[in-house]
Amino acid sequence: MPTDAKNRKRIPAPSGIGEGTAAHLDGFEGDPNFVLSLARGLKVIESFDGNQDGITVADAARHTGLSRAAVRRLLITLELLGYAESRGRSYRLRSRVLGLGFSFISSTSLIAAAQPVLDHITETIHESSSMSVLDGDDIVYVARSSVHRVMSVDLSIGSRLPAYCTSMGRVLLAGLPDQDLARFLERIRLKARTPKTVTNKSQLREMIVRVRRSGYALVDEELELGLRSMAVPVCNRQGRTVAAINIGAPALRIRRPQVEKFLRLLQDAALTLSHAAR
Repeated sequence: MPTDAKNRKRIPAPSGIGEGTAAHLDGFEGDPNFVLSLARGLKVIESFDGNQDGITVADAARHTGLSRAAVRRLLITLELLGYAESRGRSYRLRSRVLGLGFSFISSTSLIAAAQPVLDHITETIHESSSMSVLDGDDIVYVARSSVHRVMSVDLSIGSRLPAYCTSMGRVLLAGLPDQDLARFLERIRLKARTPKTVTNKSQLREMIVRVRRSGYALVDEELELGLRSMAVPVCNRQGRTVAAINIGAPALRIRRPQVEKFLRLLQDAALTLSHAAR
């Protein structure tokens, strides 16, 4: 008899290099509903993240925790299927792999609805606007409208940032049930990204609780010096937070008079998007 989907284990999403390796898959061994080879192949695809010059078999083995022999077979399979290509000892992903991500984007009504809404925000205030969802301990950008680069790292769809020091991350964490938030705070390692980053867990929890009450988060130069960001939740019809949208700008351009204007703009956008949220 098939296992009830609600009782199946879930693989924790990787939140950094070295995490979410093959060791996480051991608990699924023997489950007739779990395809271990597929899971290993997906881990190998994840190991390309941030490696613009490609990866070697040794790189992927180190990242995933799989044997070099297993990684080599998986990379060859990806190459034969057109998802990767080899150049000497290195492998690179091919554009065909984008289809996997675009399948998600095109099948999600909220993401499809977000782009014109974010574009309207950008056109109105001439600042960048984005939407993200929570994935493990990170936020993942699923839509973005940018007028200029506001961070040293160029953000795009699929970019990941830590949830604890971002405005969208705090909004999404505020939407978690108490027990899930407690587990997050227990396992997360808070690293100072700037001198202003909150690294005390009790203080962070208090800030997240305040976000719950106020309905928005304002993060001031905690992720990167010179960057200030404001975010609000996007809720579905049941009132559950399913995404967050934000405005990010140089700190000098988000002062007290702009905060109220930006907040109203974000709240109106979130209300519009709530009709597409499930």
